[in-house]
Amino acid sequence: MSKPLALRPQPGGNVPETAMVMAAGLGQRMRPLTATCPKPLIEVAGKPLIGHVLDRLRAAGVRRAVVNVHYLAERMEAYLAKVEGIEVVVSDERGRLMETGGGLAQARELLGDDPFVVVNSDNLWVDGPVDAIRLLAERWDDAAMDALLLLVPLARAHNNPGSGDFHLAADGRITARRKPGRVAPFTYTGVQLMHPRLIANCPEGPFSTNLFWDRALAAGRLYGQAHQGLWFDVGTPAAIGRTEALLLDG
Repeated sequence: MSKPLALRPQPGGNVPETAMVMAAGLGQRMRPLTATCPKPLIEVAGKPLIGHVLDRLRAAGVRRAVVNVHYLAERMEAYLAKVEGIEVVVSDERGRLMETGGGLAQARELLGDDPFVVVNSDNLWVDGPVDAIRLLAERWDDAAMDALLLLVPLARAHNNPGSGDFHLAADGRITARRKPGRVAPFTYTGVQLMHPRLIANCPEGPFSTNLFWDRALAAGRLYGQAHQGLWFDVGTPAAIGRTEALLLDG
């Protein structure tokens, strides 16, 4: 039996140079606001959702963001063309919306061969004592992991109506998915580190990132890290006001 991995900070953990920002969705839960505006450009606290994400990536030291686009892609590209301080590369899904896993597979050649950050563009987070992306980088162990997910305790998953996604073992392994009718103590934040070796033997067409997680889980190489700060699921119009109020309240 292999010895459980002790997840302790590794001095000098390198922040990945590249991130994949998932921004191609239709934003159906955010209607009617998304009738004329792509969801990543919906403003929260005076800034588009994707602007908050790019700020976090830039602050952590990520140098390059691959952003997939589909719905109202021209508006997305116009915004991204003005972004400064981080290189932006567009992965074009105009022809077909590929979902999360398919989007990663389509962008594979743009992501390089080193571990990279994956971020959903409709989640907003505030760092705790340590920058969340830097914390993931410090925890990353390439010999043991294929994916490392940033998880938030269910009680602090603001605006999220779910009953949790994962159980997290003491050694950091994600031990089980949520079963129907059960509650899991941690919710996925939409932020993770992933190794591109997972993106192989992919099906044709759209599919979920769950395919990659299932592979890593079966191999004992799916890990989690608890988020130390605030996190918000900004998926509906009502969530915008609640998020802004909580941010103002500190």
